[in-house]
Amino acid sequence: MPYDLAGRLVIGIASSALFDLTESHAVFEEHGEEAYRTYQADHLTDRLHPGVAFPFISRLLSLNDLADPGDPLVEVIVLSRNDPDTGLRVMRSIESHGLAISRAIFMQGRSPYKFMPALNMSLFLSANERDVREAVSAGLPAGHVVGLPCEDDADDGDLRIAFDFDGVLATDASEQVFQKDGIEEFRAHEIKNAAVPHDAGPLKDFLSNVNRIQQREEEERRNHSDYRIRLHVSIVTARNAPAHERPVTSLKEWGVTVNDAFFLGGIEKGEIMRVLKPHIFFDDQEIHLKSTSLTTPSVHVPFGKINDQTAPPHVTTSSEDT
Repeated sequence: MPYDLAGRLVIGIASSALFDLTESHAVFEEHGEEAYRTYQADHLTDRLHPGVAFPFISRLLSLNDLADPGDPLVEVIVLSRNDPDTGLRVMRSIESHGLAISRAIFMQGRSPYKFMPALNMSLFLSANERDVREAVSAGLPAGHVVGLPCEDDADDGDLRIAFDFDGVLATDASEQVFQKDGIEEFRAHEIKNAAVPHDAGPLKDFLSNVNRIQQREEEERRNHSDYRIRLHVSIVTARNAPAHERPVTSLKEWGVTVNDAFFLGGIEKGEIMRVLKPHIFFDDQEIHLKSTSLTTPSVHVPFGKINDQTAPPHVTTSSEDT
């Protein structure tokens, strides 16, 4: 029978998000494609170092121990601009790191994000900003990893995921009110609509699939009293009271849950992340990620009016996804 992806949490990952490709990308930039291909062939057996999203992916895959080996809860698939030949080093590095990733799409010089719906993907992560923006513009859930790889505590077996709310889990409709009319009009708008759920944003379905794994963990704890919950979800938003009620109403109406909520009212998110220590944080505004990315694997979700622009001028064709 065909391998069915329905009912699983499926993540697409570019090698630039999974591994640190700084050296190989520099070869491409300085010497061109042929030199890059030679470099990858010469370093085929050299294991790539973990990238920004590596801790998130490795911990997510570890949750497959809750299911039968042939029926995993989580499936991670490489989506790469490399051709199959130059992609060999990526697949060897995946094997060397012990990651349970066996499926990949290699498309020489082209982005494979268009295959996301066919693969039932809830999320695509890449360091190629252009690819991510194009995916989001096409209505697909994607995020641009930013910053450098953060130090990871190998003794910490938990997985902590943190989301901003507006423009990530919800649409940016209320954010547009704030941008246009200011904070007081925004608060008045949210009070007036406190009982009206937001429309779902780009990562709401991803959260729904994460919740399914959390439900599986709860079943495991009911059956085995010594089981310790590993997966924890938070929202970390610049909202505060009285604008806090509508997000809670929305989550309940959507049928999704979070473990913790931080309504910060403009408090610097980076300081919260230093304590919360999520393994990935999603936000639609780059200004917030400047501080969070110093200590936390951070992802920009270029959704909504505040991110409206044509393809970013500083992005150029690259060797892969960087």
